[in-house]
Amino acid sequence: MSDTIISIYKTMDSITYNYNGVHETLTRIYHYIFFSFLFSVCKSQTENSVYICRTMEHNGMRPQDIPILLKVLLKEGEPWQYRDLSVALDISLSEISHSLKRSSLAGLYQEDRKKVARQSLFKFLQHGLRYVFPVHPGALVTGVKTGHSHPYYKEKFISGQELVWPYEGGDTRGQSIKPLYSGVPAAAQKDEVLYKLLASIDILRIGQSREIAAATSELEKYIL
Repeated sequence: MSDTIISIYKTMDSITYNYNGVHETLTRIYHYIFFSFLFSVCKSQTENSVYICRTMEHNGMRPQDIPILLKVLLKEGEPWQYRDLSVALDISLSEISHSLKRSSLAGLYQEDRKKVARQSLFKFLQHGLRYVFPVHPGALVTGVKTGHSHPYYKEKFISGQELVWPYEGGDTRGQSIKPLYSGVPAAAQKDEVLYKLLASIDILRIGQSREIAAATSELEKYIL
């Protein structure tokens, strides 16, 4: 079924390519036909159609999904609403909703129970994070310490290289590490535990083997 849908889409796309003079009009027509067909497939609610539509709906994880899942995990055992996450993380309500839907489809969040799938999240962070959301040190900037420069890890590892999230309100000069989303430095300053977890995650993204082992152990304490 999925191969058939892809074949139909490619065929319609080739038609518009071969008739450049009416490209825009044909594009609108074939998009209308394709998505009308897709809607009918989704509406049929067969096993294959549900799989196809769920897969197309997911569209991959986003970097901000990780801090959102961590915040949900830290709030476990207390009542919370999307608005609480929005304020704490400086992420819009709509994006909180979309993010948790993505995580649910990925098997990282139990939407009906409002709980993080801890084992699955830990495995993803441990084995997949650095490949899905890679990062490399950038230029010297002022910001908030992260990775091995976080105060917790600073006591464990000696390094002449400071790593920071770029942030105007920061107090440290170091090589920039692009955060998972722009609101990470501000969110980290509101929650010390979240700050440690996000710094640990940066170690998984960019750290050396000894640092990664320590960060993995620290994440395990909170997640599992």
